[in-house]
This record gives sequence, structure tokens and C-alpha cells, in this order.
Amino acid sequence: MTNASNFPAYQTLILQQDDDGVLTVTLNRPDRLNAINTQMGRDTLDLWTRLAAEPGEVRCVVLTGAGERGFCAGGDLKERDGMSNEVWRAQHELFERSFMTQLECQVPVIAAVNGHAYGGGCEMALGCDFAYVVRSARFALSETRLGIMPGGGGTQTLARAVGERRAKELIFTAQAFTAQQAMDWGMVNGVLEDSAQLMARVQQVASTIAGNAPLSIRQAKKAIHHGLQTDLLTGYRFEIEAYNRLVVTEDRLEGVRAFNEKRKPRFQAR
Repeated sequence: MTNASNFPAYQTLILQQDDDGVLTVTLNRPDRLNAINTQMGRDTLDLWTRLAAEPGEVRCVVLTGAGERGFCAGGDLKERDGMSNEVWRAQHELFERSFMTQLECQVPVIAAVNGHAYGGGCEMALGCDFAYVVRSARFALSETRLGIMPGGGGTQTLARAVGERRAKELIFTAQAFTAQQAMDWGMVNGVLEDSAQLMARVQQVASTIAGNAPLSIRQAKKAIHHGLQTDLLTGYRFEIEAYNRLVVTEDRLEGVRAFNEKRKPRFQAR
């Protein structure tokens, strides 16, 4: 795995890319449990914007946190202490744009939740396509204890993951919940015993995704994401529109050709 040379050197993120096209993004403020400060807002917005515009060789993203204790503790409350209303709103506008751009990223994003994910950190994990988590991790949307509420999409993404009634309970009470509870409620896809097992599992899944046709993955992601916002028949029509865009691609020809020649396909994202 090498440093990702197609991206700038971010102050709060570490980027590494392997030969399969898997980009591992590590939130890198371990002394603050990777809490989201203004600079991380700028860095993540730039990252997701670049991936949306020109994914290049990136076929799957793994999002994780530095250190052993925290995936992301949410907004950096030390930085926010004493902020004026105007500065707070300006910072949150930056965060909002980052969260929305992450949700719209055309490349699959998998969360490897290696520690606690609170507030905006929980929302960052929810904004990924799916997630795996280490057993010792805890989740919480605890904003109502601070006089605010989830503002990184949590009222929407949590409800879609665990259901309306469960999401209301968790947000209204601001109570933390375990990795196993997140698994039981459908918020995460797997619970691993430690960070080594977690990263091995996530890298395995990411490599499998990266080996499939990248344009097919991106179109399928769009169809699922947008189709769920509407009724079944409209969603199906959206699916067919997405499908038909693949018929004319070189990758479609290569996939069928490789199948008949009994070899691994060489997809070029075109």
C-alpha cells in the first residue's frame, strides 16, 4: 500500500492506495479521538469532491480512524468552545457540505469503525455505504445533551438504517449503544473482535468490490440510493435507466468476453 499521490497532503487525513484501487482514508487526529475540527471539514470536503469529480483509479474507499480508541468523537467541542453564532454556523455549513458530498460520492465507501463513533463520527459512519465495527466500539448520537441535535444527516441516515422508532429513541435519549446492538438493528454489517480482524475483513470486501466492474458498481449505487427515495415502480425505472448506460460501455463487452474465455476481466471504467 502506497501514499495516494493523486490527492494533496491533507493535514487531518492519511491516504493510502493499493494496486487494486482501494483507497484507505484514515481520520488522523488521534490525540482528540479524531474529532472533526474546521480543518478536517475542509479536508474531507475536498476529498469527497475530488472523488465525485474524478475518481480515477479509485474503485473503493475504506474510511477508518487513527489510534486504538476512537473512530471519530464527533465535532471538536474544544475548538467550538466560545464560538460566536456566526462562526458556528459557518463551520457547520462546511461540515454539511462535507457530509452531503460524502453521501453523493459515486465510489463505494466502507466504514471500518475501529473505536467509538459519537455524534458527527457516528453520522460519518452512517454516511458510508455500509460498515464493519470492532466489538469494543460504541455509538451515540448524543447532540440533544448539548442543546443541539444531529446535523450531519443523522436524523435521516439512522432512521433509514434502524427504523423510525428506534432512531427516535436513540436520538431523544442520547444514549450510547454497542457494536452488537448496531449489528442487531441493521446499522452495521459485521462485528469483529479486534482492529486487526476488522481491517483484514474490510480490506477483503473492498478488494472484492474493486475487482468488479467500476461503472457497474457506481450505477448500482446510484440506483439503490435514489430508488429508495421513491416508490417501487419509479425506483425500478431509475434502475433501468442506470442499467442502459452500461450497455454501451467497453467494460460490458469485456465482462462478457472474459466470461466466455474463462479468464478474469480487465475492467477499464469506460
